[in-house]
Amino acid sequence: MDKIYVFLSSVCHINSIALTIIVFTVFIYLCLFPLTYKQQKFSVLTRKMQPELNAIQKKYKNKKDTASMQAQQEETQMVYDKYGVSPMGSCLQMLIQMPILFALYRVFWNVPAYITSVKDIFTDVVNGIMATDGYAQTMEALYKSAGLKNVAFHADATGTAMSNSIIDVLYKLSESGWSALADSFPNLSDSIATTAANLKDINYMFILNISDTPWNLMKTAWADKYWVLLIAALLVPIVSYLGQVVNMKLMPTQDTSGSGNAQADQMAQQMKTMNMMMPLMTLFIAFTCPVGLVLYWTMGSVVRIVQQILLNKHFEKINLDDIIEKNKEKAAKKKEQRGIRQAQIYEAAKMNTKSNSMASKANISSDKIDALNKAEEARAHAASGSMASKANLVKDFNERNNK
Repeated sequence: MDKIYVFLSSVCHINSIALTIIVFTVFIYLCLFPLTYKQQKFSVLTRKMQPELNAIQKKYKNKKDTASMQAQQEETQMVYDKYGVSPMGSCLQMLIQMPILFALYRVFWNVPAYITSVKDIFTDVVNGIMATDGYAQTMEALYKSAGLKNVAFHADATGTAMSNSIIDVLYKLSESGWSALADSFPNLSDSIATTAANLKDINYMFILNISDTPWNLMKTAWADKYWVLLIAALLVPIVSYLGQVVNMKLMPTQDTSGSGNAQADQMAQQMKTMNMMMPLMTLFIAFTCPVGLVLYWTMGSVVRIVQQILLNKHFEKINLDDIIEKNKEKAAKKKEQRGIRQAQIYEAAKMNTKSNSMASKANISSDKIDALNKAEEARAHAASGSMASKANLVKDFNERNNK
C-alpha cells in the first residue's frame, strides 16, 4: 500500500488513501484471479457432474458396511478425477482472503503506523510539540478531552515511542480536536493548520474519514445535525451489503431439485441460507469497522462482479466435453498410478509376511536340532544306574539285534 500511495502521489499527484485502497483492492483481486478461475470452474463442473454423484449416492443408500462405504468413496473420487476437480477446490480462495482482511483491519485503523509516507506529514508538528515544555501533560489532557477510545497515549514514553504515540492521537483527532490542539500549542498554529489540511485531503473520502467507523460518524453527524454526513455514513455499510448480494446472485449454484437425494437437498438449503446470512453479517460488521476496510469490501465486490460476469460468459462459450475428455486421460493415469502403488504395497506386505514365515520356520528347525544335540550329549554322559543309562542299554540291545 505504501508503494501504491507513493506512486499515485509522485506520478499522478494525488494524495489519497481512499484511492490507494481502490487500486490496492484491484491489485489483490488480480493476484487472486487464478484461484477465482479455478473456483468458478469447480462450480461449473460440479453442476455438470452432480447427476453422477447423485446416482452413486442412490446406489449405496442405506449401505453402511465397510466394503460398500469404501466402494462409494472410490467411485466418488473417480467422478472427481474424471472432471478434474477437487472436493476442496472452492475453499482455498476464502482461506487466503482471511489473513488479508485481518491485516488490513489494523492498517486502515491506524494508517500512519504502516504507511510511512502518511506518517511523514506529521513530522513537523510532532517535532514542534516535543520541543515545547510540558508537552506530555498537555497532550494527555487533549487526549482525554477528545475521548479517543480506540487509541492509547503513553505520557511516560520517550523518544520514538513518544513520537509514535503523539502521531496515533493526532491521526484520530476530529476537526474540533485539531482546533483544540492549535489552542494548546499557539506557537505551532501555522504548522498545525497545514498538517490538518493535508491530512484531510489524504485521509478523507469525500466527507468520510476512512479511519473512523460508520457508527461513530453517524453519532457525530447526529450530534452536529450534519445530515449529509449521516446519510453518507449510513450508505457505506448498505452499499457494501448490496455489493455482496449481487455477487452472490451472479455466482453459479448447483441445481439439486428433483435429485431425490435428501443429503444433497439439505446441503443446497444450507448453502442458500449461508448466501443470505453472509451479506447480512457484512452489513452489521461494517458499522463497526473502519470506513477504509468497508471500502475494500465494497470495491472487492465490484471487482468480483465484473470478474463473475466475464467468467460466466467465458464458461458459456467453452466446450466442457473437451475439458472432461482431457480430464479422463489424467484420471486414467491417476487410477493406474494408484493401482500400481496398491499392487506394490500388497506385494511388499506379501513378501514381508513370507519372509517372516520362512524365518520363523528356520528358527524352529534350528531350535529342534539344538535340542536333539543336547539330548544326545546328555544321554552319552548318563550316570551309572540312572534312567538314562538304562535307556542306553536298551538302545544298544535293539541296535545289535537289528543288525
